Amino acid sequence: MTRADQEFGTIPALVRASAARFADLDGLVDGDLRLTFPELAARIEEASRAFMAAGLQAGDRVGIWAPNLAEWVFAALGAIGAGGVLVPLNTRFKGAEAAYVLERSGARFLCTVTGFLGTDYVAMLRDAGVPEALEHVVVLQGDAPPGTTTFADFLTRAGEVSVDDARARADAVQPDDVSDIIFTSGTTGKPKGAMTTHAQTLRTFDAWATTVGLARGDRYLVVNPFFHTFGYKAGIIACFIQGATIVPEPVFDVPAVLAHVAAERITMLPGPPTLYLSILDHPERDTFDLSSLRLAVTGAAAVPVEMIRRMREELTFRTIVTAYGLTESCGTVSICRADDDPETISHTSGRAIEGLEVRIVDDDGNEVPRGASGEIVCRGYNVMVGYFEDDAATREAIDADGWLHTGDIGVMDERGYLQITDRKKDMFIVGGFNVYPAEVENAILAHPDVAQVAVVSAPDARMGEVGVAFVVPRAGASVDPDELLAWCAPRMANYKVPRRAVVVDALPVNASGKVLKYELRERV
Repeated sequence: MTRADQEFGTIPALVRASAARFADLDGLVDGDLRLTFPELAARIEEASRAFMAAGLQAGDRVGIWAPNLAEWVFAALGAIGAGGVLVPLNTRFKGAEAAYVLERSGARFLCTVTGFLGTDYVAMLRDAGVPEALEHVVVLQGDAPPGTTTFADFLTRAGEVSVDDARARADAVQPDDVSDIIFTSGTTGKPKGAMTTHAQTLRTFDAWATTVGLARGDRYLVVNPFFHTFGYKAGIIACFIQGATIVPEPVFDVPAVLAHVAAERITMLPGPPTLYLSILDHPERDTFDLSSLRLAVTGAAAVPVEMIRRMREELTFRTIVTAYGLTESCGTVSICRADDDPETISHTSGRAIEGLEVRIVDDDGNEVPRGASGEIVCRGYNVMVGYFEDDAATREAIDADGWLHTGDIGVMDERGYLQITDRKKDMFIVGGFNVYPAEVENAILAHPDVAQVAVVSAPDARMGEVGVAFVVPRAGASVDPDELLAWCAPRMANYKVPRRAVVVDALPVNASGKVLKYELRERV
């Protein structure tokens, strides 16, 4: 197959072409809902017509704050088909975090849910303050509070726009148009919106899908969140490119996943190492028929060699690869290959995808010898257009020669394989989710009894890493660690909440007053 960006050009064109290319295959299965690729394309086009009827114009931003559901696919790709720009929101966000992303992006539309795991996203947003630019709130699942509309009612507006007009709007979308803005936090603690185009997404995930071995007829349990590049692009988009069935999994619950694998004969199951370890160690694993599993893609945390061996010996995975990427690189930089040995899969994140340059450089930007440590930089077709309305941050991330500075420290061996050894930007990963200490620290500093705080990571057998907060109380005040963690819980996504708080008299600093976080890491 020729490269997807050349063959289809845009995501709307891909959706329409997939309906013809895979007419006999399941496109999406979500509970009792089973749609072929043509039926899935029709649902997406119906959503495009409804967005157009509601006034969506080319370039308008559309937020989606919802778990992995069929409606997420309809709404997201429907908005893109109407010329919109997708802004996915993390389902673990609290109201203030979501409000910031919606405000910053200028989103006119929000598609969300009520009642998911007892959470009312609409209420959380209203408590935090609805951004002025947000005109439409569509409830994909759950009851629609006053001032919002259900997805079913929203879709009735599709009748106001003809199929021909919808297809003309979709055809007007250009490959170099921005398709999505995915917000990723920085060391300043304020999320920044990474912009990528249709062509970048299609070419990157054509290369990704081909490299990992996703194939026509695969049945793909998408456990990775749709709001993340892994779930959205390496999930939904890759399935449309290759003709694999999208099977959304809204919550990672081991018995539910095992039941889904058995019932739907799942062949593709990607996820962080915690997912596979949870399955391997589940006491009821052998009561489910998991023999259909053949393909696994992991990363985002340490990958034990023993886990790779067990996946091959105790389960039926034939292909297991690790990968590395970041939102600013369209989610992908490097991938292992199917014939790599367990040690390579465990200890490296593979080599660069086709057409992408990757180097290890010193602080002056000079490439270092193979085997030497330095910052990972990459240059090529998948490097983001830039941060949305933030030229200064864009210039800081992408140098004058087009190299994206990842902030990750690594080593490249003679084969070109990357080993990630540290994080220049202080970020750590909790169960596959990026946590930026500055963002957590800024939130904790709002506590009336906290004078100073420093957050570092500690190893964790299940989650890979978890946060530990070192706290200095204000003069005359005291801080109870358990009460502080309880105070944090409603104010930030749960993966950001430190697992432990340590009260100290002072934080270790250098001569310039910078906190010596390496000393704190040594303590934990």
